[in-house]
Amino acid sequence: MPRMFPLAGLLRLRQIQKDQAASDLSAANARLNESSARQRQARTALGSVTNDVTDTSVLYAVAAARASSRSMLAELEALDCEHRELRDQASAEFTAARARSIGLEKLEDRHIETVVGGELRAEQAMLDEIASTGWHRTAEGGTQ
Repeated sequence: MPRMFPLAGLLRLRQIQKDQAASDLSAANARLNESSARQRQARTALGSVTNDVTDTSVLYAVAAARASSRSMLAELEALDCEHRELRDQASAEFTAARARSIGLEKLEDRHIETVVGGELRAEQAMLDEIASTGWHRTAEGGTQ
C-alpha cells in the first residue's frame, strides 16, 4: 500500500487558500471593471449634454447638469482608485497563496516519485527473484 504524503492536509489547506484568493481576485477585478464602465458612462453623459442654450433657465439647467456629472465623475474616479487598490491587494494575496501552495505541490510530486520508484524497485526485485528461482530450478533439473 503506498504511503500517503505526510503533508497532504496542509497541501489541501494551501490549495483552498489559493482558491479563495483567486476568487477574491476575480471579484475585485469584476468590481473594478464595473466601476470603470460606470466611469466611462458618466464621461459619455457629460460629453453629451446639449449646448443649445435658448434662455437663462436652460443655461442654469445645463450648468447644473454639468456640475452634477462632474461631481459624480469625481466620486466614480475615487471609487475606481479604491477598487484598483483592492484589486492590487487581492492580486498580491493570490500570488503569495500560490507561492505557498507551489512549494508543497513540488514536495508532493517528489514524494510520489519516491514512492513509485520504491514500488518499482520492489517489483523488479521480486521479478528478479522469481526469474532466478526459475533459472536455478531449470539448471538443477537439467543436471539430474
